[in-house]
Amino acid sequence: MSAITGTPPPANPRTLYDHALRLHRLTPHEPLPRSGEPYPDAPARRRRRQGHPPDHRIDGIEAARVLDEHFADPSATPLALARRLQPRPVPFRHDERVAQAVRRAPEPRAREAGRWLVRHGTDAPVVVVGLAVLAEVATSDDGPRIQTVGLLSNGFGPLAVRALDRLPGGVDALIWLADRVTAWGRVHAVDALCRHVDDHPAVRPWLLRPALDGDFLNSYFADTVARVTALHEAVAASGADAEVVDRTGRILHVMTYCEGMGTPLRRCPHAVSLMEAHVRHPRRLGSTAERFFAAATVAHHLVQQPPLPTDEVPGIRERWEEARASYLALVDRREWREVARRGLRGGGRTADVAGDRRSG
Repeated sequence: MSAITGTPPPANPRTLYDHALRLHRLTPHEPLPRSGEPYPDAPARRRRRQGHPPDHRIDGIEAARVLDEHFADPSATPLALARRLQPRPVPFRHDERVAQAVRRAPEPRAREAGRWLVRHGTDAPVVVVGLAVLAEVATSDDGPRIQTVGLLSNGFGPLAVRALDRLPGGVDALIWLADRVTAWGRVHAVDALCRHVDDHPAVRPWLLRPALDGDFLNSYFADTVARVTALHEAVAASGADAEVVDRTGRILHVMTYCEGMGTPLRRCPHAVSLMEAHVRHPRRLGSTAERFFAAATVAHHLVQQPPLPTDEVPGIRERWEEARASYLALVDRREWREVARRGLRGGGRTADVAGDRRSG
């Protein structure tokens, strides 16, 4: 990493970077517990919100004004900028007004400020602005710094994803972060990776396997993952790849209830082809609690939903009904029902997947 200039703040408050790093070392290959919440500044932030509720119409204007004034003063330090930002509500997502203020500044000075705010900030508004600055001026040296703070998924994941996505060679860093965030951070990470499915060899395999983590917010991207990976073709060709088959079952499950957040199963252009390709594999792979739950969810959905209109694709009504019959036949097998009962009694994968609609 490049050196970060400026005088660090008093050692008393814990920086959000150190907070994220400490938790990450406890679970280096998993998301932080509760996405790292509560943050060290949570009590102070609650008090400020009570006095000044966030207003997205003006928060970006205020943050941009503070940045312009800071960069206009050659003697102003990153610590002084942090003190000015600390009590203010700022946008926690990309704001073009803030981005323009960064672009108006001398790039080396903006980079110095962004690095210092991200590394030494003890308050969420300070770190958020630091990420917004780095999203415009970061170099590859900043990747680890951005990744670490991005582990605080709900608060900093979206801007961290934007910053990594704009780095040269940032896709590998995005995959690393996507594996370790959930909730809104994962929504933004998967959305970014979907844009790279054709230009990086590691993206498609990742999207076909661990992209969905069971959070309710997976509803926002399940259909996009299915579309950009040509999932109906991938699962048809997957053969004995149990992980691809099981992740396809999870995507189908999410698409049975994602109306209003993503494209539901009934409106997916390749829904029938996807179900036809998927339902064949569990028969060959055998029953597990997860496979039973996925098949039962899809079967129930197809019973509740009418077939697609007959005038869209010739024969689609018949294929829809055949898919429904295939899933019903699968879950009606005695050995499959017994596996599901054992899974429920043992609190296994059936119970876990049944909770997939939970919110992060």
